[in-house]
Parts: sequence; C-alpha cells; structure tokens
Amino acid sequence: MRLALGFGSLVGLMLLTLSLVSWQLHHITDLTERFATQDMQRLLRVQVLALTTEGAGTALLRLMNAPRADRVPVYADVDERNRRIDGIVTSLQGLLGDAQQEQTLVQLEQARAVYHQAFLATVDQIEADDASAAMQAYTNQVQPALAHLLQLSNQLVNRERERMENQVASSHQRLLQITLWLALLSLLAVIMAAALAWRTTQSVVSPMRQLETTARRIAAGDYAAPLVTASIEEVDRVSQAMSSMTQAIAQREQEIERLAFRDPLTDLPNRTYLLKHCAQCQSTQAGNTLMLLDLARLKTVNETLGFAIGDSLIKTLAEQAAQVVKTAAPAASTLLAHLSGGLFAVVLRAETRDSVQALHQQLLHATAQPLPYQGHSVDLSLAFGVADSPLNAPLDVITLLRNAEVALNAAKQAAQTLVWYNPAQEAARLSHLGLLSDLRVAVSTSQLQMWLQPKFSLHTGQAVGAEALVRWQHPTRGFVSPAEFVPFAEQTGAITQVTDWMLSQAMHTLAAWQHQHPELSLSVNVSTRDLQDPTFCQRVLHLLQQHGIAPHHLRLEIVESGLMQDTHASIALLHRLRSLGVQLSIDDFGTGYSSLAYLQQLPVTELKIDRSFVTHIEDLPGTQRLVKTMIEMGHGMDLLVTAEGIETEAERAVLQRLGCDVMQGYLGSRPLHGVALQAWLDGLSTSAPAGPDAHAPQPT
Repeated sequence: MRLALGFGSLVGLMLLTLSLVSWQLHHITDLTERFATQDMQRLLRVQVLALTTEGAGTALLRLMNAPRADRVPVYADVDERNRRIDGIVTSLQGLLGDAQQEQTLVQLEQARAVYHQAFLATVDQIEADDASAAMQAYTNQVQPALAHLLQLSNQLVNRERERMENQVASSHQRLLQITLWLALLSLLAVIMAAALAWRTTQSVVSPMRQLETTARRIAAGDYAAPLVTASIEEVDRVSQAMSSMTQAIAQREQEIERLAFRDPLTDLPNRTYLLKHCAQCQSTQAGNTLMLLDLARLKTVNETLGFAIGDSLIKTLAEQAAQVVKTAAPAASTLLAHLSGGLFAVVLRAETRDSVQALHQQLLHATAQPLPYQGHSVDLSLAFGVADSPLNAPLDVITLLRNAEVALNAAKQAAQTLVWYNPAQEAARLSHLGLLSDLRVAVSTSQLQMWLQPKFSLHTGQAVGAEALVRWQHPTRGFVSPAEFVPFAEQTGAITQVTDWMLSQAMHTLAAWQHQHPELSLSVNVSTRDLQDPTFCQRVLHLLQQHGIAPHHLRLEIVESGLMQDTHASIALLHRLRSLGVQLSIDDFGTGYSSLAYLQQLPVTELKIDRSFVTHIEDLPGTQRLVKTMIEMGHGMDLLVTAEGIETEAERAVLQRLGCDVMQGYLGSRPLHGVALQAWLDGLSTSAPAGPDAHAPQPT
C-alpha cells in the first residue's frame, strides 16, 4: 500500500507538471495567434490610417499647384486617399476592444468630417481659380483639421503600441510564474522519487537480495537456509512460497536420489551407487575384493515360468544375501548391490581369501533349499566370480568389476560355483577380441589355408575324394587352431566369410582336378549360420557356374546339431541344394540328440560316423553293434557311410567287416597342403590299395 501511494503521488505530480506545461503552451499559442491575427492587424491598420491621413494633405497641396489640365489624376489620388481613410475608420469600429480607443475613434470620425468640409471648401476655391482664396482656405481650415486628424491617428497608434507592450510584459510575467511552479513541482517530484527509492531499497530490495542469496544456497543443495522475513506482505508471501518450494525440492531430490541409486525391485544399491560409493573410498588399509554372484538359471526360469517368478527369485535371493552379508561381515566395510537381472555384487575388505571363501559357503548354504512357486520347486543355482586387488592398493572398482565378470563367465563355462580371477583368463578374452578383426583380414589377405584330408574306399582301397579343412597361419600369433577360432567365428557370424572363402578355394581345386582326377569329390563343412542364410543356395550355385564345376563333385557337410537350430528352414535349404545336384553329408553322426527323427526328411547322400565311435572299436563289442546299426540304417536309406578318425589297422578291419563304405583318418592320410598335397596327387594310383603309407606322405 505504501508503495502504491508513493508511486501514485509521484505519478500525480508528473501529471500535474505535464498539465501546467500543456496549459502554458496552449496559452502561448493563443497569444501568438491573437497577436498575429488581431493585434498586429489592428496596429497595421492604425499605422496605415496615420500615413494615409498625412499623405492626403500632401495630395491636396499637389492639387492646388497643378494646372487645370493635370488635375484629374490628382483628384483621383486625393479621392482614393479619402476613401481609404474612411474604409480604415469603418473597419476599426468594434475591433479596438478599448473604451479610450473607441472614444478616440469617434473623435477621429468627427475630425474627419471637419477635414472633409475644409477639403470641399478648398476644392471649390481651386476650381474657381482663386489661388489666394484656396490657399487661405487650406491654411485656415484644412491644415488645422488635418493636424487634428493626424493627432488623433497618432494617438490611436501610440495607444495600440502601448497595449501590445503591456500584453507582452504580462505574458512574460505569467511565463516566469509557470516556470517557477514547474521548477518547484519537479524538485518535489525528485525529492519524492528519492524518498520512494530509499524506502523501496529498505523494504523490498534488501529482502529480495536476501531471497536471492537463499535461492543460491538452495541451488547449491543447502535446503536448511533460514526463512527471510520482511515488513512487506508480498515479500513475506514470496519467502513462504520459497520455503514450500525448498521442502518440495528436497523431498523430490531424495526420491530422485533413491530412484537413481536404489534398485526398485530389491531396494538394494544399484550399479550407479556402487560406482559412486567405491569412488569415495579410493584408499584403504586392507585389500579390496569384489564378488559377483549370478542366478545361473534365471533365463530358463523367465522363459519357462514367466518373469513374475523370475522377479520373485531375484527378491528372495536379495533378501537372503543381504541377511548373510549383514551377519558375516561388518556393515561399514561391506556393500551388497544389485547390478542387473540376477546379477549381484558384494564389495568387501578381506585380508585373506579364506574369509571370502567362508562368505561364499554361507551364501550357498542360505540358498541351498529349493523355493516353491505356484506348484513348482525352483532352486537358486548360483555362480560366483571373485576378483581382488593388492593390499594397500586404491579401489579401482571398474577393473574389479571387469575382472570379476571374467571370473564369473569362467565359472559358468567350467560349471563351477566359484572361480577367482586369473590374468590368464583376461589374456584369453583379449585374444578373442582381436580374433574377429584379424579373421576378416585373414580372409581378405589369404592368411587362411585349405588343407585336404583324403578319403578312401574300404572296398577297393582307391581314393574317392577329400575333406577340405581350414587352417590359419597368423602373421604374429603363428598357427591358430580351428578349435579356437571356428567356434568364435560361429558366435560372431564371421564364419560365413570363412565358408565363402573355403567354397571358393574348393571350386578352384575341383576345376584343377576335372581332367587329371575326375573321380575325386571335395567336401566342405557348412556352419549352422549358413543353414540359416536364405541366400546360401544362390551363392553355391553362382560359384559352381562361375568355375564350371559339376555339382556332384561338391559335397557339403552339415553338423548334426546344427540342423536342430531351425529344423524347417534347414531342411528346406538342404532340399534346394540337393536339387542343384550337390552331395550332402551329415557330419559327426550319432553325437546329436534329435536328428534321427528328421533323418528320413533330409535329402542327404552320406552319413559320417563320428570318431568317438571308431576309437578302439575293436575292443568294444557294444560299440560295434551300435555302429553296425548305423551302417545298416544308412544303407537302408541308400546313403554312403563314412567312418572318421580311423588311425589303426584294427579299426579299419572292424569297420570294413561291418560294411562301412569309406574311411577317413590318419591311417589313410593326414591332412595335406602345398608340396605334400601335390606329391600325394602326383603319386595317386587308382589301383593302389589304401593303407597307412600307400598314399600318405607325412608332411613336415
């Protein structure tokens, strides 16, 4: 209210000042307009009256002295002057606006009448050519009347001038008064503005500055800032609103912090809190250990029983693990966090591994009993990976998490409950990370090699073909075993590039064999990913046509377990390949689980008995009966039966007796490449028997 009254008064003073200025300007404008349109015009007329009256006497003298013949224009001039005097006198009537001037004008009219009579008397004497009488009339009558008329005219002029001077002086005096009032009002407005500014500063600006300081403290996270009080109601309301806002922000920030650092399912600290907590504990006196524990069968539970059951398992594990950690280790030195899914982390300070092993056993014991859920009994199968840092070393939680993750994966792969991190595990993982890019380079730069292992007929002993085997000679790693990079290539999808390279190399080899060894076929292994690629059949056809190879010379070997990934798509692809004329083999037959049910649907031409059934078969009657059944089943379906891994004469003799068609193994020949392969091809004889040394030069 005080601010409103103060500003209202200040605005009123400003409006009053503007009104005075406006009124003064309007008054000056009126004076100027009246001076220009009335006073000046009236003064000019009075002055013209005086001049005209004086000129009339001069014109009468010219008339008296002019010859009769020249009197007409002089008469006209005299008459014009007299008419002008009469017109001016008439126009001044009612315009003088002053009683004294009006009286003088009446006297002027009377004097004009006397002058007119004297003028007529003089003119009569002039027309009578009596110059002396005319001069006497002019002297005695005209001059006195004209002098009186001039006196009255000058009196009018002087009076008008005096009136104008008085008006100008009065206007000037009024202007000075208005200027003084304006100065006083302006000074009063300045004083009021200064007082109002000072009062505003004391009652508004200072509290607002305190509110600003409080707001900055709130922005910095200090929610305990004191409440600002002021004598102004509005400032108090703002202060109260800021206090309410501070409490609301503090509550929301607590909730946000809870959501950011706590897992909503288990209410345990999450990964973000784990990283933050460990970052605040950079130096410790004891070694730091990080244990990861994972629900190994959570994915199966989610897929089988649903995510609700999986979440219940996670919550149960969280409760049991929290209870174990709380009782097994001091809370100040141990942190249990839920990272994701069924993965939990325990960060603890342990001077020996025995304490970690004890905690591990307690966790296993606490989760040993299966849990009933909706009629199902579900056990908490846990896997543990542990990584520790050296004594008195700073806690690098990122490194510990990575190392513990490596150890956890090793535990799952080895089907163990607990594995400690070993740098060798990391070296293997790093090696695998580089294999993918190296393998792509190997395909494009011919680092890969195609080795051939010959296959021989058990009936004739003649070579019937070979199996193409991929080998990798790395420029820095040296020889990389297929057992190392082929499974990795399967996982990453790079195996399709290897398959394409092997098919291309096989086509080149078959093209070279067309004239010298037309009886030989070449087998190439096909991966599970190739069976799932709908363009694979078209790629094989393109290579056959490009190199002009008869399709029956190419044999594609499919791993039995690979058919089970997508049975319908795989069978459809095999039928398309078989329609091209390509031979198809089932590799490692007998090691799968479900292929017998689909065997009659497969358009295969060969069964390859896995070497696990061949090794020491001469000493295993049961295995002989099983292999005989496989051979008879294959023959019953018009399939060629090949035995893999034959290394001794006894194994070959048993398989030959059981009716197997083709043998492959070290007894016939080791895999060959380069000079050794060419030597074998050069010495190949269709009539030579198959034996361990007949066609098998040992490569160095």
